[in-house]
Amino acid sequence: MTLERVADLANQIKQNIQTVIVGKSKTIDLMLTALFAGGHVLIEDTPGTGKTMLAKSLAASVNASFRRIQFTPDLLPSDITGIHMFHPRENEFKFIPGPAFTNILLADEINRATPRTQSALLECMAEAQITVDGDTFPLETPFFVVATENPIETAGTFPLPEAELDRFLLRLPMKPPTSHEELLILDRFIEDNPYDTLKPVCSGSDIIEASKTCRTVFVHKCVRQYIVDLVQTSRSHSAVRLGASSRSALALLNACQAYAAIQKSPFVTPDHVKLLAVPVLAHRILLNGGNTTSKDTEALITELLGSVSVPTEDWGIPAHK
Repeated sequence: MTLERVADLANQIKQNIQTVIVGKSKTIDLMLTALFAGGHVLIEDTPGTGKTMLAKSLAASVNASFRRIQFTPDLLPSDITGIHMFHPRENEFKFIPGPAFTNILLADEINRATPRTQSALLECMAEAQITVDGDTFPLETPFFVVATENPIETAGTFPLPEAELDRFLLRLPMKPPTSHEELLILDRFIEDNPYDTLKPVCSGSDIIEASKTCRTVFVHKCVRQYIVDLVQTSRSHSAVRLGASSRSALALLNACQAYAAIQKSPFVTPDHVKLLAVPVLAHRILLNGGNTTSKDTEALITELLGSVSVPTEDWGIPAHK
């Protein structure tokens, strides 16, 4: 698949989603970035902002298996991964796969489940496999998790463990619509729900091929050094208790490659790094003093972007390549 085809594919999916979702152009671009980069997305905002509908619209745009898990305090890890059950007729235990065995998984209101249950997603998100009672089962590709959560200040929620947050390539806010967008929402949904007639515009194999192509996008050494400088600076900042990891640097690199491909750019620019630094890095750091909020960590990453030197040399594709 060519870079032009990747960009066209992303545009087709985006246009299909926007028959249901009003606005949110940047958010959709970033979701597709995570999908093509082989990562996962955490959408965080207050109830009623369209988080679940956006995730369902993306899933409906791809001809692949889709499952939804409604996270609640009484949900068990086996409700996600599956369980071995004894079959008297065969006189043996057989594995019953859970809803995590799918291509696109919507983990709705993930922070309403306990951390023990949330952690059931750790292995499958990081390694595309699930281990139950000592047996390991590989997951089909693509495997894409879209999780939604309400802010941790909301009653009845549990903060996601740091290890769980680190599995998400991007954390995105929905943000409230403008007055004009809200009026369009009322007009669009006044008679029918357009989601009910949404049809897929690509297949799972298309997503796999697009992901492979995104990895070929050129990243100049100075841009890679810029990413490393950002990550290194996050670890030495006086306000930071836990800085971004090496996994964070690789996540930022892969996200930039996918975003560049979606934008029809054959190489990654420093502007791509600047745009993706907050959604990729902010949820992966901890600040001193406890009670760290999303706004606090996002502000710190923005501060780092203002302090780290930006490459000024030619970071395009070399003539000899």
